Formats: sequence, structure tokens, C-alpha cells
Amino acid sequence: MAWSKTHQGKKLIRFTLSSVITTGVSAVAILIVYGDHIITGIIGATLFGNLLATIPSYYLSRAWAWGKRGRSHVRKEVLPYLMMSFAGIAFSLFGAIYTKHLVHTHHWSHFTDTLVVEGVNVLSFAIFWVLKVLLFNKIFHTDKLHAIEVHLEEEEQSGSR
Repeated sequence: MAWSKTHQGKKLIRFTLSSVITTGVSAVAILIVYGDHIITGIIGATLFGNLLATIPSYYLSRAWAWGKRGRSHVRKEVLPYLMMSFAGIAFSLFGAIYTKHLVHTHHWSHFTDTLVVEGVNVLSFAIFWVLKVLLFNKIFHTDKLHAIEVHLEEEEQSGSR
């Protein structure tokens, strides 16, 4: 419990919550476009859902989890983020290819197919989650002394209430 109140703890919790939110965005998008036959292909639906989720993922991670404000630095922030996100999307596409094989082999109902597509997509991104935490912490590093001062000020304010 005490760790969750530290700067690092709060940052990891916020990153986790932003990942949950953007995984939800991806899952809902896939559910809609694949489940309602808007995009009939598993690979296309997976790609669409994950590309769509990349946009809120970047902004939530940058602003909420790492506390960065102002203009994004293209070379130091945007490009590494996109490269890592595209690696995660590529991995999820390999999962989608495997899922396509499963779907065509087992002749499940479209409802079951949709659940399998969703499950494999979430699993694919869960595998990348730890790597993203480590990498994005480096990309969006903040001044450690400033972070410590902010944390101490928050503790003082919450202690005086």
C-alpha cells in the first residue's frame, strides 16, 4: 500500500489504468467492426481496433502516467512510442493470423469467433505490457528531483488535512 503512494507507484498505477482504458477502446472497436461484420476479416478488424487505440494510448500515457505537458518531442517521444506500439500491433496481428486459422478450422459460431479474436488480442497486448512499462518510463522520464519534491508536497498536503 505504501508503495502505491510513491511517485513510481502512482505512475505505474496510472500507466496500468491507461492501458486498461486503451485495451477497452481496442476491444470495443474490434467487437463492433468484427462482431457486426463491418470489417469481415479478423486481421483487418484487429489492425483497425489497435490502430484506433494507439491515439488515446499515447496521450493518456504521456500526460496522465508520465505527467508530460506541452508539445510532444517527435524524435524522443512520438517515434519511439509509435515504434513500440506498432511492434505490439504486429504481435497482435500474428495472434490474429493464428486466430484466423482456428476460426476456419473449427467452424465456430461468429459469436465464439469474436470472443476468440478479442481474447487473443488482449493476450497479445498483455505480453507487451511489461516491456512497454520499461521502455516508456525511459521515453517519458521526468526529473527525479522534481518528482520527489512533488511527491513530498503531496504528502505534506494530505497529512495536514
